Amino acid sequence: MAKLWAGRTAGDTSKLADDFNASISFDSRMYRQDIAGSMAHAAMLGARGIIPQEEAQRVMDGLQDILGELESGKLAIDPDCEDIHMFMEQVLTQRIGDAGKRLHTARSRNDQVALDLRLYMRDEIDEIVGKAGRLIDAVIEKAQAYKAAIMPGYTHLQRAQPVTLGQHLMAYVMMLLRDIDRLRDARVRVNLSPIGCCALAGTTYATDRAFEAERLGFDGICLNSMDGVSDRDFCLETLSDLSILMMHLSRFAEEIILWSSWEFKFIELSDAFTTGSSIMPQKKNPDMAELVRGKTGRVYGDLMGLLTAMKGLPLAYNKDMQEDKEPVFDACDTVKMCLEVFAGMISTMAVNTANMRRAAQAGFINATDLADYLVRKGLPFREAYRISGRIVAECIATGRVLETLPLDAYRKHSPLFDEDVYQAVDLDVCVSKRISAGGTCVAEVEKQIAYVKSLPLCGKKQEEAE
Repeated sequence: MAKLWAGRTAGDTSKLADDFNASISFDSRMYRQDIAGSMAHAAMLGARGIIPQEEAQRVMDGLQDILGELESGKLAIDPDCEDIHMFMEQVLTQRIGDAGKRLHTARSRNDQVALDLRLYMRDEIDEIVGKAGRLIDAVIEKAQAYKAAIMPGYTHLQRAQPVTLGQHLMAYVMMLLRDIDRLRDARVRVNLSPIGCCALAGTTYATDRAFEAERLGFDGICLNSMDGVSDRDFCLETLSDLSILMMHLSRFAEEIILWSSWEFKFIELSDAFTTGSSIMPQKKNPDMAELVRGKTGRVYGDLMGLLTAMKGLPLAYNKDMQEDKEPVFDACDTVKMCLEVFAGMISTMAVNTANMRRAAQAGFINATDLADYLVRKGLPFREAYRISGRIVAECIATGRVLETLPLDAYRKHSPLFDEDVYQAVDLDVCVSKRISAGGTCVAEVEKQIAYVKSLPLCGKKQEEAE
């Protein structure tokens, strides 16, 4: 097959070199974006009189026909083409003749591929934000249902203080909100048009880059043509944001894995989101959560691979930059799947509130409240802290918990103890007293839920708007 770039060379590369150089196997997924960009470019060329208006219309009509046939399956992408851009130009020229050859006037594959990738990433960011919103909906639903369910809160993976499951789940909602904010912020820098930068230096034609940008829904244009074709910051920033999102999902997945173990048994995952063992019939494995945890490293690798590919490149475009698409495609695909699976896993999991409460009682996580009780009686905090620690040690030695330790045992440590100590160490009371903004009491958890529900980014609200 003759190369469209043949001229300075004969274009007579070996089959091995062709396969090594080609990107059609992965960049073909951008065919919609490539057609949209080409139609905008043709419209601009016709509007500016760079090519005859009737030829611009023939190009746009031809591209629209190609899009329809690709969508219906009537036309298949030729795997022997070098890339999606060459495929489109080749098919278009075969169908409409010389008018198709005029489409590439005042542009280069360098700005064309940058354009397609920005259009593609803009769509992907919007889709990922939507899926993150739907996961938030699923988590909020569980947080609302268990806003008063007491469980041990942990630091250092040691039982620390009593919290509610609603509070714990809302912590992950806050992480996801920041992930959405970061992606939306990155989208601002994605949404700039490079078309018209050409190979690197711009063009001698009197093009209208703003026309194309507006037609394609961009907020503006890349202001330096060399930067426009060689910048991949928008890819790196998005991959970084996706890596952080995956880190949050991985942390959440780790807790799901722990909570579903026999050692915790705080939750039970639905059969729909677990697997069994090929040899141990009693097993119910949290494989979906484990895969999310594992795929986090994969997304990190996508980011590190592109960072490494870009780190030594001089201006402007270099073929190394063909390595931008596969990590972006892989990261977006991976994140979307993980968000979908996670939402289903959370929606269908059962919660064992009795086990959570037993764990909270056995962990002496109300010891801080015991110290606060003595402080309210007038004892300095450090002295109250030491007395509470000695009482906990006694409970461990005698097999008791703070709620069942006799009053006379309390009074051996301080005469300030009275019957009201049992109310002070009651877990429900301990939680209800955490009234500071963002705290774990039911009223504060409800405020957090109400705040997030008021935002326009939640999946249900997005669907209603659409």
